[in-house]
Amino acid sequence: MTAIQWSDGAPIYRQLKERVVAMMLDGVLKPGDALPSVRQVAAEYQLNPITVSRAYQELADEALVEKRRGLGMYVTEEASRKLLMNERERFLQEEWPLVLERIARLGLRTEELLGGGAGNGNGNDKADAP
Repeated sequence: MTAIQWSDGAPIYRQLKERVVAMMLDGVLKPGDALPSVRQVAAEYQLNPITVSRAYQELADEALVEKRRGLGMYVTEEASRKLLMNERERFLQEEWPLVLERIARLGLRTEELLGGGAGNGNGNDKADAP
């Protein structure tokens, strides 16, 4: 894992869980890969092992990782598919309506959004010239 800046806005176990999820979505952790041990993560980031265990347990509860007795935690085969499906659904339900609202408020056209007529936004670009 890479350096993590912990924020005060959310519990550390949740931030750690989200970091592991991001690594799965980015392909850093692939199906079948082992997660670093609880002790290793706790030592590396100076966290309480219970905090790391809680993050890992939430990942296991969501079937994103599985416990293998005596071996540790491993990314499940369906983790990437589940995460991608969940992230897409969250985007469409929570973020996309806000994007559409902003597009409408700014009066943007499809061509501008797709790069066909994007100018500097002041209406004085070549696409608007007579």
